[in-house]
Amino acid sequence: MKSSHGPLQQRLGHVFSNVALLEQALTHRSFGQPNNERLEFLGDSILNCVIAIALFERFDALKEGELSRLRASLVRQEGLHRVAQTLELGDALRLGEGELKSGGFRRPSILADALEAVFAAVFLDAGFAAAKSVIDRLYAPLIAEIDPRAALKDPKTALQEWLQGRRMPLPSYQLADVRGEAHAQEFEIVCVIEAFDLKTTGRGASRRAAEQQSAELALAALRAK
Repeated sequence: MKSSHGPLQQRLGHVFSNVALLEQALTHRSFGQPNNERLEFLGDSILNCVIAIALFERFDALKEGELSRLRASLVRQEGLHRVAQTLELGDALRLGEGELKSGGFRRPSILADALEAVFAAVFLDAGFAAAKSVIDRLYAPLIAEIDPRAALKDPKTALQEWLQGRRMPLPSYQLADVRGEAHAQEFEIVCVIEAFDLKTTGRGASRRAAEQQSAELALAALRAK
């Protein structure tokens, strides 16, 4: 791994003046100090602000509560994980030996936190406009595919309505695995739809989040049939 992280900076669309900021953003607490926990805190606020602006400008007919729910759907772990994967962020993370052995570079929670830290690093390196530019570009595909009417329903509700509309039995959700320490667990839930012989696996920092992701994946698979 090159210290300059040239390919990652190219995918981000931002070249750091202070590469140490990017190094810190990519450093998990298991690796040592300084790590990305404080940057994650800052990046979360920056991301929420930028996404709020983007949604406010794009959906001028939506009310406050509706905009808030849309924003929540984009800035939660699942959305961050999806963006982090497009950046191949896992390949650049600095993790302790234990996290490396347990596949931490693929863990949604670690990738999501690191991405928030990267957004903060861009902000500290070049200001809010630079961070906004990076976030706007990376989130553009996710925002473009939003159907406000559908997006305002959580995935489990949307999946249930899809199946009920076709008089199909409702899905079941099965706990497949729980990984990590008590304060940083990751749940793995399998959504099973027997009528279609379909199983999808979701992961999240809570059982509910993992169920929602598995439902979202199931609904996408059903719509693609």
